[in-house]
Amino acid sequence: MPKHNLPTYAIVELLIRLSQYNYLIGDYKNHSVFDTGVMVKTSGGSISFPASIIMKQFENPSAITESELAKIALLFKQS
Repeated sequence: MPKHNLPTYAIVELLIRLSQYNYLIGDYKNHSVFDTGVMVKTSGGSISFPASIIMKQFENPSAITESELAKIALLFKQS
């Protein structure tokens, strides 16, 4: 999926939601799209997750459960 096909503001919104579980995540800097998912660089490090979760945030944010957010937050790697 090309980078421009993902709504950047949905990534930013997702990072805001994830920061409730890990305040070290920080602010959005950039992202790269790969076959395996999306790598998001933040002011605190990086986090990788499926593009589908970004589209879920874009289309129906309330469909992302607290449990899903907690699991995704665990993927954060501090720089």
